[in-house]
Amino acid sequence: MCGGFTCSKNALTALNVLYIVVAFILIGVAVYGRASALVTNLPIIGGILACGVILFVISILGLIGAIKHHQVLLFFYMVILFLLFLVQFSIACACLAVNSEQQEQLAEEGWKRVGPELKAKVQTTFTCCGFENSLNTTRDPTMNHPSCDIVNKICAARCSTSPSAAEKDCNVCDGCMYKLQSTIDYAFKLCGGIGLFFSFTEFVGVWLTVRYRNQKDPRANPSAFL
Repeated sequence: MCGGFTCSKNALTALNVLYIVVAFILIGVAVYGRASALVTNLPIIGGILACGVILFVISILGLIGAIKHHQVLLFFYMVILFLLFLVQFSIACACLAVNSEQQEQLAEEGWKRVGPELKAKVQTTFTCCGFENSLNTTRDPTMNHPSCDIVNKICAARCSTSPSAAEKDCNVCDGCMYKLQSTIDYAFKLCGGIGLFFSFTEFVGVWLTVRYRNQKDPRANPSAFL
């Protein structure tokens, strides 16, 4: 009968196995991001890695508690999972609520923290110069980097063959924020949507744990407590 002790045990076990798979995915994405992402010092990479590790530890705790019907483990699992739900739900809502101006401010702070070599790599990869305006070299000294001279020549060559060449300065490239704005917005919406979805699965895990803890194992000694 679904809803009984065995059903609740199997459901909670399956949910924790799913959490373990999700944790490995998060850890793998974070490791890949650190190895291949251009702006590796952004806090979001470390945040994803931390969430993956915490979720993995909690899942192991819940899996052991579910199999053994261990009251103490299930209690701490329930409390920690509920706290994780609150944190993840809040962060997901914040990501979805961030507007374009706030995204630009966060991106600029991240741009200021990274080193000149990484900035040069971003400029070369995305064919851009500086963060916002490649004409304002006093705002960002990295725009005086030789990489800006290289990408400006590329932009000039492309612009000279463009029908709208007369409408813009062909000697300079656009700022990197202009090139990355759509990608940053997509990343915020994607992280917020995924985080919001999995936060509700964590709430289901809390509810299922509370129910499972209050059920009596039919195979246990009837005279024993729980």
